[in-house]
Amino acid sequence: MIQAIGLTSNPRKELSLAVDDVSFEAHPGRVTALLGAPGAGKTTTLRLMLELQRGRGITYYRGRPLHRIAHPSREVGVLLSEVPGHPARTIRGQLGMVCAAVGVPIRRVDEVIDVVGLVSLRDERLGTLSRGMDRRLGLACALLSDPHTLVLDDPAGGLSVTEGRWLHGILRAHAAHGGTVLFSTDDPKEAARTADRVITLEGGRLVADQEAADFARTRLRPRVAVRSPHAARLGALLAKEARAAQRSVEVVREDGNRLSVYGSTCADIGETAFRHGILVHQLADETGDMGPHATLPAEGLASATVVTSTLLAPVSATSTPTDDAPTEDTPATDEPTTAVAATGAHTTDEPGPTAESRTRPAGSPGARGLPQLPPPIVVRQAPSPLRPLRYELRRATGVGTGYLTAITVLVTSALLSVLLARIGHTPQPRLLAAWPRECPLPPAALGAGLLGALAFGEEFRHPALAADRGTVPRRLGLLAAKLLVASVTALALAVLTVGCDLEMLYLVYGRELVGVPADWLSLSASWIGLTVGCAWAGVLAAGIFRSTTAGLAAVLAVPVVVVPLVQKTLAGPSVRKAAGFSERLRELLLMQWPFGGARYIAAGARLVVQPVGGALMLSLTALLCAYLLTTLRSRVR
Repeated sequence: MIQAIGLTSNPRKELSLAVDDVSFEAHPGRVTALLGAPGAGKTTTLRLMLELQRGRGITYYRGRPLHRIAHPSREVGVLLSEVPGHPARTIRGQLGMVCAAVGVPIRRVDEVIDVVGLVSLRDERLGTLSRGMDRRLGLACALLSDPHTLVLDDPAGGLSVTEGRWLHGILRAHAAHGGTVLFSTDDPKEAARTADRVITLEGGRLVADQEAADFARTRLRPRVAVRSPHAARLGALLAKEARAAQRSVEVVREDGNRLSVYGSTCADIGETAFRHGILVHQLADETGDMGPHATLPAEGLASATVVTSTLLAPVSATSTPTDDAPTEDTPATDEPTTAVAATGAHTTDEPGPTAESRTRPAGSPGARGLPQLPPPIVVRQAPSPLRPLRYELRRATGVGTGYLTAITVLVTSALLSVLLARIGHTPQPRLLAAWPRECPLPPAALGAGLLGALAFGEEFRHPALAADRGTVPRRLGLLAAKLLVASVTALALAVLTVGCDLEMLYLVYGRELVGVPADWLSLSASWIGLTVGCAWAGVLAAGIFRSTTAGLAAVLAVPVVVVPLVQKTLAGPSVRKAAGFSERLRELLLMQWPFGGARYIAAGARLVVQPVGGALMLSLTALLCAYLLTTLRSRVR
């Protein structure tokens, strides 16, 4: 059950509130529509309910606000606008990444793909999907963790009639199994056809909260749709009888043999046709201008269908039927209410989920004609520290950006090392790293920084976790996973770069330039520290500033801005100098490190006291503190 209490958006400059004191309830086992014209505040209301936008008010999901639920995605399945995913990622890769984020077994992907009808498109890229397939994928993401509540923003917008009917059938099946469904729409006819309760917004305020039948009677214009080969004669008779009885009846002749009668009922029209021996092919209640295939999802629909089935049989017997086969407007079935259930409409024959239907497995056949849902998740996985790591690995390996970046770095570095060797005047350490003195950073460090910036940059550009908690969940577990994956990637890039450079120098110039330096240990520590530090700087900066460009800019700012400031500070006038620091540090430790550990400590100390190393450590410390401060601030909010 959803309980929204006093939802109010923050005030805007010289504009009225987008949402002003909206309160309503959405009950389990029922489909609730949030209706309003464009700009009425529907999307803002949903975002306030999901805590994706700051404002006042609170929303309870089965008695708990969203920020008090340990795993929100297990309680609420969300579909807002387009599916948030990288265009180059496949459908299966996208769902697998979300599975890792919410702690669902990977086999769940195939179960959900089969239900939403994307089996043949599982390897298609997200950027190539049509609107209908995108809606199916969004619904798959919402159903992935088997949530109790579904919250969807205009799910059928831009879909065809068939696709919209299928989608609303899924929502009806979810409600039939005891779930809560809330969706927004700007089409009153869609709300009347598919929902059990309609909540109307105008100008950001709640103006009506009604049952679908009451909504159709009070806010839509009801009418009776009639099809007959003698439509003109029947229309004239209806108008004549209305004048004689002094009743206000409007008869509108539409295309072909169709009439729309306002102000009358199916019973009156059927009796008139019966008395005059007029063949009637269709007789049904409609609301508004929904067209010939629309039906009313209320108790009146069942009664109208019964009247049609009892009156048309004797009427048709008095005349020669023009076509014995069922037409598009008359479904071939002896039970009219079954056809209504197939479209997701609510009739009096099925008043709602009982205690048995709420406990029935979601994968079992539901009401006749309703689509099947994925099987329920009976046993939930315990929280695991490896969950964010699995998510980050699937995110990083699901698209080709990382592979292309690594290949570009290796090729550029190899060619640059050969060119530097040909020009000369480049020390061997810089030659192996393909690091000209004119460049602030070598290609490997820039590539590691770019990959680190993409780790958070993609999250903000294509927020796959938006349905879980905000744009990107600021969790330390996710940050640790990104730093670990970035470290491993940077380390592999550093080793491969040196190896490729050595191989290219050997192939072009022979053994002259491939000797191992005497201080290879400290050089290796400096090289690895530089690449890993750049990767970490990219991760932290992109997480703070919510942009890949900002992450890469922070990486370049270390040698361009921070290093000159550090050098200027160290070269300034000083009274005392830190001479003999390494000897005093060794005396302070008062122990001999086994396996030559003192050499590694000394190499680390030399790395830190270098201008680039010191500036990098200073930048990482500042970025980490800023990230932690931002995380604590968001949690306080």
